[in-house]
Amino acid sequence: MRLGILGGTFDPPHNGHLLIAGAAKRQLLLDRVLFMPVGLQPLKQDQRVTSADRRAAMVQLMIIGEPDFELSRIDLDRPGPHYTVDSLRIASGLYPGAQIWFIMGGDSLADLLRWRDPQGILELARLAVVRRPGFDPDWTALDAALPDLRHRIDWIDAQPMDIAASDLQRRIHEGESIQGLVPQAVAEYIAAWRLYA
Repeated sequence: MRLGILGGTFDPPHNGHLLIAGAAKRQLLLDRVLFMPVGLQPLKQDQRVTSADRRAAMVQLMIIGEPDFELSRIDLDRPGPHYTVDSLRIASGLYPGAQIWFIMGGDSLADLLRWRDPQGILELARLAVVRRPGFDPDWTALDAALPDLRHRIDWIDAQPMDIAASDLQRRIHEGESIQGLVPQAVAEYIAAWRLYA
């Protein structure tokens, strides 16, 4: 099995997430993509985050009609903080023999050395990195710390969507429309539960 994992806060999930997952699936011939909402993000502990169950419900609504996309609760159903390397170890155990790609943006690649055990991540998965204009990693530092990194990356070309969850939260809070930025079912869920208002 060729398995992609797209992690994130998904607060809220949006069309950019679907675009990235779809591009990775097509370009890497993935059999399945797991959407893995993080429970407690170690690098964002100072930020207020919507409850895990609400974020999981929104992800589930976002991927309705996409049979090769699946919600993963690996990080939600265990105590945190949650580190990618641990999540990948668990996923490897749940999908024995699977070839795993961890899907990330170029901005995350630039930040990789701040993550827990980046070498361990590379041993467990290849990186499917979506090119993002304006995010050029410090290759000198990355090459020095992770000499195999460039050989463990598959670059993903995806039409960039300038969507950030923080901007969506601001739009909702200020009464602006988010139509076309999130799936309709997600927008209806946000409205029904008055999230971010």
